[in-house]
Amino acid sequence: MYKLLKREGNAKRGEFHTVHGVVQTPVFMNVGTVAAIKGAVSTEDLEKIGTQIELSNTYHLHVRPGDKIIKNLGGLHRFMSWNRPILTDSGGFQVFSLAGLRKIKEEGVYFNSHIDGRKIFMGPEESMQIQSNLASTIAMAFDECPPHPATREYMQASVDRTTRWLQRCKNEMKRLNDMPDTINKSQLLFAINQGGTFADIRIEHAKVITEMDLDGYALGGLAVGESHEEMYHIIEETTPYLPVNKPVYLMGVGTPANILEAVERGVDFFDCVYPSRNGRHGHVYTNKGKLNLFNAKYELDDRPIEENCNCPACQRYSRAYIRHLLKAKEMLGMRFCVLHNLYFYNKMMEEIRQALDEGRYAEYKKAKLAGFEENNKE
Repeated sequence: MYKLLKREGNAKRGEFHTVHGVVQTPVFMNVGTVAAIKGAVSTEDLEKIGTQIELSNTYHLHVRPGDKIIKNLGGLHRFMSWNRPILTDSGGFQVFSLAGLRKIKEEGVYFNSHIDGRKIFMGPEESMQIQSNLASTIAMAFDECPPHPATREYMQASVDRTTRWLQRCKNEMKRLNDMPDTINKSQLLFAINQGGTFADIRIEHAKVITEMDLDGYALGGLAVGESHEEMYHIIEETTPYLPVNKPVYLMGVGTPANILEAVERGVDFFDCVYPSRNGRHGHVYTNKGKLNLFNAKYELDDRPIEENCNCPACQRYSRAYIRHLLKAKEMLGMRFCVLHNLYFYNKMMEEIRQALDEGRYAEYKKAKLAGFEENNKE
């Protein structure tokens, strides 16, 4: 259940109550695709850096180790030793990204595993069954993530199919939650709004799925090649047609600046691989913008990545040492950068919530964005 605590313009401050605990929103979900954050980050680390909710991937866990194996081991929470909320995405985006290996039909999608090439079929029912086996807190509806750009005709047909698939997901989820051997009988279902950059298709789809009364609503098919301005415009146009008393999740977005802009437009949930992916390449986020620790200027820099940062890396280690580890291809260097970046994102969300609590979000956003520009002036 979502409880709206406060609003500042379109920005929302809320609480999302689940069977695995309460999530304070706006929130950034730390992405652990295969039930682990890339960069040797443990669930214990996630607790220490203030992670509220973790995201894992249905398709990847279905392929390896197999959702039935995870069910036999007590579900994803027990498997990865994490007792806070988990969201599993439906596998739809992975199917979209395997464009050369897939065939979309009304019943679902036929495609080949990226691991061993074996044929896999996934439709709405299969996606719900896999996510039920994983026993995540929140399951995402199975949808098609259309390519960008796409014609209006293709987009409309795709969105209509996604709506029909959503009804099948809803029916299957109800059936599974009533089954005696289901681990999480309180599993929640989020719908996904699609429509590319066609605002009218987005709005119409938002109206249709709102009537279906789901637990939450996501904006999918963004950050797939359109400009930031186009993305912000679509968020702005669409969120007013999604229920204010339900969480809104912007899938796969984004940079700290993207998050600040989207919160202002009414988004509650975010996920993105940027903090971990960039961290593994020595790119770290600070309140003065992004640093590349591979740069020679950090060779003798004995400061932490960021002054006054309480992440495990900044508490003890210098830029010079972390740069050395990265140059030596030592995994510890990647781990420190990923931990710092995830801490930075989680901390920024905490600041966003505090600013909303205190009715000063607009001022906070302006100052934060101005700060990010500092390193760009060097």
